Amino acid sequence: MAPRVDPVASDETLPARADIVIIGGGIIGTSTALFLAQRGASVALVEKGHIAGEQSSRNWGWCRKMVRDPREIPLIIESLRLWQGMNQMVEAETGFRTCGIMYLAENAADLARLEGWLDYAREYQLDTRVVDRAEVARLLPGSAGSWAGALYTPSDGKAEPQMAAPAIAAAARRHGAAILTGCAARGIETASGRVSAVVTEKGRIACGSAVLAGGAWSRLFCGNLGIELPQLKVLGSVMRTEPLDGGPEISASGGLFGYRKRMDGGYTVATLGVRTIDLVPDSFRLLPQYLPAVKLHWQKLRFRVGRRFAEEWQRPRRWALDEASPFEAMRVLDPAADPYVLERARASIGAAFPAFRNVAVTESWGGMIDVMPDAIPVISAVDSLSGFFVATGFSGHGFGIGPGAGRLVADMVTGAPAIVDPTPFRLARFTDGSNPRPHPLAS
Repeated sequence: MAPRVDPVASDETLPARADIVIIGGGIIGTSTALFLAQRGASVALVEKGHIAGEQSSRNWGWCRKMVRDPREIPLIIESLRLWQGMNQMVEAETGFRTCGIMYLAENAADLARLEGWLDYAREYQLDTRVVDRAEVARLLPGSAGSWAGALYTPSDGKAEPQMAAPAIAAAARRHGAAILTGCAARGIETASGRVSAVVTEKGRIACGSAVLAGGAWSRLFCGNLGIELPQLKVLGSVMRTEPLDGGPEISASGGLFGYRKRMDGGYTVATLGVRTIDLVPDSFRLLPQYLPAVKLHWQKLRFRVGRRFAEEWQRPRRWALDEASPFEAMRVLDPAADPYVLERARASIGAAFPAFRNVAVTESWGGMIDVMPDAIPVISAVDSLSGFFVATGFSGHGFGIGPGAGRLVADMVTGAPAIVDPTPFRLARFTDGSNPRPHPLAS
């Protein structure tokens, strides 16, 4: 199984009670646990596999403000502030560094599209700017691409996905949170219309609030509660190279490649150019809500039909709390990378940077990205169940925004002033006539 994630010690004893139970041990769940524990709340985090076992350790590691949906910008600004002090906060290495990120444009039309996003950058006084062909060559030495220019944000950064959530989880544990791995949450008990307990495979934890940060599993969990969450999954494919001397320091994306220099001197390489969509029963159930996104990104989508259709068709959608749940049947969602996508990324980065042409790929992996119809997350109380909160559907943007999202959830659960306005992320936007859609300039 790849990638290799830093281990986190698990508590052996299930607490009988906690103020808040967090379901899911990725970047969102661990960040939420840390901020709640720092405030003195009694917190238990339950994870069916291991901390950061799924997409939180499998993403690119970018922490970017640039070319985000405008609805996410206030939250990513706050998240980057948290990232900048994260190593000190958790007293461990998360890999965060300010490196700058660049979106390369192959032609004038691409550059004009990127430049259109600057209106949002100016509103928030971001340091994003357009750079011309000559400055691209200066900032990315060794580039052989004939770029028309680029959009560049010097203050954007990167972190190490295999280190960050584990470090945050360990810090939450030091602040008093119980961290329980290999402990799947089966569901929620209620009393008088509100959360009264989370039932796990190892027993019941009485609580007043529960936070679902289950990533790709969140729709299934919500469905068993009778809560409709219109979430699908997209396969991300990533590879890691051996150390490479003389490679670029600034993270960048262009053509069919995207990359980040790692702390070990190698590079994480992937692509924004192709997105692999495995057709499953939910693809058809939710098709009307996803049609605007399909039309917007049609040329980037690679549809497949395979065994995942049968697997999800056969997977139970309802179960009793005293019987094994689907989460116990699959501890870690570990899909294979799409070799077609990775080969195109490898060829594209080799054409743009000759130094990459012969570099060895040491490992590759896939990860299931939890997506929403409008490509922004749900960070929300659930109106139909008091005390239940959902933080999911980060649509490939969750790692960088994770600390800010965790802080926002902690604010919402405790009733503290919210770090940003949570209104754009409410679950009710899918049922209140808002007609949410993806932003055409965001990626």
